[in-house]
Amino acid sequence: MILYHGSYTEVANPDIIHSRTNVDFGRGFYTTPLLEQAQKWCKKFKDKGESAVVSVYALDENALNECKVKRFDSYSEEWLEFVLKCRRNEDDTDYEIVMGGVANDKVFNTVELFYDGLIDMTEAIKRLRYEKPNFQIVFRSQDVIDQYLKYERSEPA
Repeated sequence: MILYHGSYTEVANPDIIHSRTNVDFGRGFYTTPLLEQAQKWCKKFKDKGESAVVSVYALDENALNECKVKRFDSYSEEWLEFVLKCRRNEDDTDYEIVMGGVANDKVFNTVELFYDGLIDMTEAIKRLRYEKPNFQIVFRSQDVIDQYLKYERSEPA
């Protein structure tokens, strides 16, 4: 499987050390199988006049059977609870790879409304159902990155 990572620079040696905490699926190296999505991630750099680069990787798909993987196939109550725990830095799971939808601006607005108590879980899920999820694959273990993710090349975004 081919994966992409959008950044201001080439990332030939991905790691989790440089990852932020309090993001969708916690600390990890974020990728996507959707080139267009990686290019959109680069837009924030381009908008600031910085360079933008999409790095390309080959994933050894054995990782999906040999590692501890959590996959969210749609926005759901379980997905929302997981994202909220990760964003609060309260996730205590040991998933090595997490796959699922991105909390983009529209999705994040719904998450914030729920987080602030302005809508309940039922209303949040109802709103999220109408959003077409982008898809991210997050590597939360450096050993998994080193063993299963192979850098191929980078290209300007």
